[in-house]
Amino acid sequence: MTAELQQAQEGGAAAVESQGRNGNVLINQLREITGIQDPLFLHTALKAADGNLIQAVSFLTEHHAKESGQEAVAAEPSDSEGSAVGKNQATSPAEATEDDEANLQEAVSSGALDFPSVQVVEKDPDATVNVVYEPSVAESNNRSKRKRCDVWGETAAQSEWRRAGDWPVGMKNIGNTCWFSAVIQSLFQLPEFRRLVLSYSLPESVLENCQSQSKKRNIAFMQELQYLFALMLGTPCKFVDPSAALDRLRCAFSSPEEQQQDVSEFTHKLLDWLEDAFQLAVNVNGNSQDKSENPMVQLFYGTFLTEGIHEGKTFSKIETFGQYPLQVNGYKNLHGCLEGAMVEGETEPSSSNQSVKYGQERWFTKLPPVLTFELSRFEFNQSLGQPEKIHNKLEFPQIIYMDRFLYGNKKLVQAKREEIKKLKDQITVLQQKLERYTRYGSGASRFPLPDMLQYVLEFAGTRLPGAATCTQDLTPVAECQTSETPPTQSRVTVTQAESVKGVASTLATSCQEPNNEPLQFPRLPAKVPEGHVPREITKDEISLLVACLQRWREEVEQDIKDLNASIALLSQSIDQMYSDPLLHQVPYHLHAVLVHEGQANAGHYWAYIYNQPRKSWLKYNDISVTESSWEELERDSFGGLRNASAYCLMYINKKLPHFAAADYVNGQTQREVESLPLELQHYIQEDNWRLEQEVAEWEEQSSKMAQMDQSSPAESQDLSSDLGQERSCSSSSERMAHSLSSEHAMIAKEQTAQAIAKTADAYEKAGGLAALDKAFHEEYSRLYSLSTETPTPQNDPRLQHVLVYFLQNNAPKQVVERTLLEQFADKNLSYDERSISIMKVARAKLKEIGPDEVDMEEYKKWHEDYSLFRKVSVYLLTGLELYQNKQYYEALTYLVYAYQSNLTLRRKGANRGANASLIALYRRKCLLKLNDAAAALFESSNELSVDEGVNILNELIIPCMHLLISNDTSKDDLDAVEVMRNRWCAYLGKDMNEDLQLKLSEFLPRLLDCSSEGIVLKEPPKIRPNSPYDLCSRFAAVMESIHGASTVTVK
Repeated sequence: MTAELQQAQEGGAAAVESQGRNGNVLINQLREITGIQDPLFLHTALKAADGNLIQAVSFLTEHHAKESGQEAVAAEPSDSEGSAVGKNQATSPAEATEDDEANLQEAVSSGALDFPSVQVVEKDPDATVNVVYEPSVAESNNRSKRKRCDVWGETAAQSEWRRAGDWPVGMKNIGNTCWFSAVIQSLFQLPEFRRLVLSYSLPESVLENCQSQSKKRNIAFMQELQYLFALMLGTPCKFVDPSAALDRLRCAFSSPEEQQQDVSEFTHKLLDWLEDAFQLAVNVNGNSQDKSENPMVQLFYGTFLTEGIHEGKTFSKIETFGQYPLQVNGYKNLHGCLEGAMVEGETEPSSSNQSVKYGQERWFTKLPPVLTFELSRFEFNQSLGQPEKIHNKLEFPQIIYMDRFLYGNKKLVQAKREEIKKLKDQITVLQQKLERYTRYGSGASRFPLPDMLQYVLEFAGTRLPGAATCTQDLTPVAECQTSETPPTQSRVTVTQAESVKGVASTLATSCQEPNNEPLQFPRLPAKVPEGHVPREITKDEISLLVACLQRWREEVEQDIKDLNASIALLSQSIDQMYSDPLLHQVPYHLHAVLVHEGQANAGHYWAYIYNQPRKSWLKYNDISVTESSWEELERDSFGGLRNASAYCLMYINKKLPHFAAADYVNGQTQREVESLPLELQHYIQEDNWRLEQEVAEWEEQSSKMAQMDQSSPAESQDLSSDLGQERSCSSSSERMAHSLSSEHAMIAKEQTAQAIAKTADAYEKAGGLAALDKAFHEEYSRLYSLSTETPTPQNDPRLQHVLVYFLQNNAPKQVVERTLLEQFADKNLSYDERSISIMKVARAKLKEIGPDEVDMEEYKKWHEDYSLFRKVSVYLLTGLELYQNKQYYEALTYLVYAYQSNLTLRRKGANRGANASLIALYRRKCLLKLNDAAAALFESSNELSVDEGVNILNELIIPCMHLLISNDTSKDDLDAVEVMRNRWCAYLGKDMNEDLQLKLSEFLPRLLDCSSEGIVLKEPPKIRPNSPYDLCSRFAAVMESIHGASTVTVK
């Protein structure tokens, strides 16, 4: 291990220990140390290294050096629970694709694809750092060249990109940068922060004499943030591109000593940089090292006092805070989180023999104008060795009064806390008394006492009409005979179909005689009571018993009512404890809520920000800025309902002059632009001019592409037939193959675009052929690596790219080559000159592939298999989501079709399809749940409910049972089928009306018949995922949810 890595290990270990958040930071540390952005691959590397950060870094950096430019992602074959491998099964993906890669490289070098070799150029990390701190005119021009066309879609119509008046602008996501957008937008919408950034300046002498690399970096980032903020004010576009500012961050975070911990840590780091940058300005004014004059400190930082007793010794200390961390677990609302953070431990004696007290209290001594709460929603699961997200619901108000946490109110609040403690103790006593009524009994099973008294009361009042005794003449029905006297033999006549008679004789009862003689059904008496009735009891005794039971029940119910009322009254007193006007003097208003949707290792960020001029909430989601509401914010931010929840809350004190409400007037944004320094005004004008030029270029390129399509209609409709008109396969087969491959190219559009984006140097030096060469090899290397990675439970890499599926299943290298070339030949990626050039070269390469080199029928079948695999995955995920939401009818339809379609794939290879055992398990669970529901409806005796239960049987349960039996049925499935059949056959020994008997006789033969003829199931609605990220993140969320038994809803 190199000395640098050892140094990074020591620094990283110290940072983790000091932070105390080991589980939340490891993935992000790896991301920023290695420069690899995909969290799934980082998680896999960390798991392979047994949680050792430096071993994971060593693995990633060595792997990254071998395959320059790849963006590795964690991989997992979903069929890890598959059956044993037979002798004729294909070799493993790692073994097969290793040869394929060698063959492909040989083909490339020999001229089969006519690609020159790729030279890997390693960048000097220090070179960028040394250059960026002295911006020149040339650099300024380069900074401004930010293409926005790729976000506009198929048209550059002004309505698609032009900003409407003073409406806030969005921020382009340039690859896993939604966190940056959420944080920066929240800060930009703070008027005081925006003013400070835009008015920041330093004398030239300070810039010239600055020797510290960190200070140069902070100044450079500050300048880029100025440019970004200026564009957010003055651009006519709906969104801005933050690439330049992000480049500064990535450059700094690429070294171990500048690690980004997580999104909250990024905000910490951002404020640290800005604080240092503003400190230089403070030092210029003669207040050297005086941070109290620093505007960033004044705006975001506060102080709190910690007082406590530890091992009999008192202590007190004052600390500074920026973002105040709060634990979510165990709390229902923000006040509870704060109370738990401010008071830790008990101040009671640890034993009766000593007076030592333990515990501490925190009190805010100074609150900043912007008060930020960091909600800890991620924790590290030691048993799983991976971080997990906490989805608990946590409510927070639009206005929070901070008086109860201020040191100035210490005595008043301590008195109230003591009073609350006493009230809670009283509630505990009352709840214990209440539990004696609600959970009555001495055994393991306990029940509410009023219900038990009511049941006894009903039993005591049950008598046959006109009978002195209730059950003297009654014979128990189907009661097991245990005496030595043999039971009275009788026969049961069952008017059912012939195939049902055998079942009636064996399943009507499970009791057996002690002497092992065959059990006969007792003859039913003429009159059978509705239920059990008391025996040998007089009317006077019954009257006395009923009177006592009624009185006892009324007394118990009154006691319960009184206890609940007392508990409610005490709870209300606790809720109103801090409603004292003296504790409502320091209100903080909610300014922004930063939301994360997804799991601990993947997800998406956006922000809700209150727009003071418009008096409404706005949702900032990358380039989109839309009007929202408090109700939508609650749904997305409180948590508990789905995978979205707030991780950061930003409150502001409107009483301070920083945020004093001012009337909004039209044109205010324009006046703010006009008040900017001339340098920033000129920058806005230059960028706006470039924007108009980009629009003109976009329109011109779109026109050229339209002309190209019109001149080559056959190419636009059927690229395959245009590239090989002399092939032996039919034109319809080629069209189908091209249609499928085009669909798969669209799915991987973003990944292909990223590969093209890395070819700028190659294109400028040697043109489109060299650019395609570089993109082809690097994308193949990335996908090959992805196909051989160690799997994780929450990831199936085959969903990410069609070539991962092909490589894992040993597809012919000709199929792999053509598929990858067709992705670069996709016209949907042709939005600039370089992409068009690469597209043309790729199409020329496709034309050079002769008719004997690729079997188009085989090519089509491979793409058909991948389409079917994605369809199976969507059906499986939809079925699991519906199952968790207890929509068993809909879930079973999806799971049945997933299983049947998956059979077709798995016959070709175990890795061709999805996890068959998982589908079978939840298909079986759904069947049993639905069967129970249908039986309950059948037993209700309500005509509509009975019909509904029978319909469920006829339309879904019986056809699914037949499908189970017609396939290679597992023992678990056979057991489930027997359980369902026994449930219905048990009704044969019960007394029921003629209508129910008729219905039972109609469907019971079908239930017992194993024939699969005439089985018809309606295909479920089709659901098509829009991108591999949608399907992969959905897969991760659902897989994690079914193992954690928590309901999820994934869009």
